[in-house]
Amino acid sequence: METEVQKYTVAFQGELGAFSEEAILAYLGEAQADPVPMPTFEAVFEALARGEVDRAMIPIENSLFGSVHVNYDLLRTHDVTIIGELHLRIRHHLLGLPGSRLEQIRRVYSHPQALGQCQTYLRTHLRHAEIIPAYDTAGAARMVAEKGDPEAAAIAGARAAAKYGLMVLAAGIESHPQNYTRFLLLARPEVTPPNGDSKIMKTSIVFALRENVPGALFKSLAVFALRDLDLYKIESRPLVGVPGSYLFYLDVAGSIHDEVLQRALDHLAEVAAFVRVLGSYPRGERVE
Repeated sequence: METEVQKYTVAFQGELGAFSEEAILAYLGEAQADPVPMPTFEAVFEALARGEVDRAMIPIENSLFGSVHVNYDLLRTHDVTIIGELHLRIRHHLLGLPGSRLEQIRRVYSHPQALGQCQTYLRTHLRHAEIIPAYDTAGAARMVAEKGDPEAAAIAGARAAAKYGLMVLAAGIESHPQNYTRFLLLARPEVTPPNGDSKIMKTSIVFALRENVPGALFKSLAVFALRDLDLYKIESRPLVGVPGSYLFYLDVAGSIHDEVLQRALDHLAEVAAFVRVLGSYPRGERVE
């Protein structure tokens, strides 16, 4: 007898056809995922925290255009945990109505991240066009399809082109072929974190310094160096309401279940104002 596959509702920001939906299906598979579009990242986090969906998928950084800062802030302010990640190859296309031509285009719509990732192409080939930010790549494609304006185009993926019946006017217009977005899979805190081989695990944390004095950040990072724990990334964000103070987000090698990492976090708690573990999960694979 076949075992029934558990299916998860997974919130993402944007419209059907967005890269976040593609990331959901790449990570979980169509048999296990029911993508649920949301208008904003805030709505995604709130839907997960309230139990309206089982999981959420969010972009956290892009190899060409940097971090999605709003999601760093939302990770800290919502009661969710990171349980997985993947690095999705992002291929942007210029999409227009069937029959439209590149030289006709006077307006280009897309998410600011996508516009940033394609700025070289836009400067070179569409200097005459007005560049207009939209809340989502797939949402921009849908808008172009619904407006029926032959002078409008959207930057989005092939999935959005097929979903909304648009034609690819120019393919692969991202500024560099090594264009990857790192996505995080989120769950509610009661979900048991993965407990894999520490060699393939990473743990994300956020902390604030106890006081802004010389050497404070060095002492905080030293708790990992003293134990030969690799840091994959450090990101700082302003601490709201305390000008000149910052929160620090770290990705460190290892699992929260490892004794050496636990000792490092205990040590960090002694020198920091607060420490919170955002999740412990397997390092993500690249998906082409």
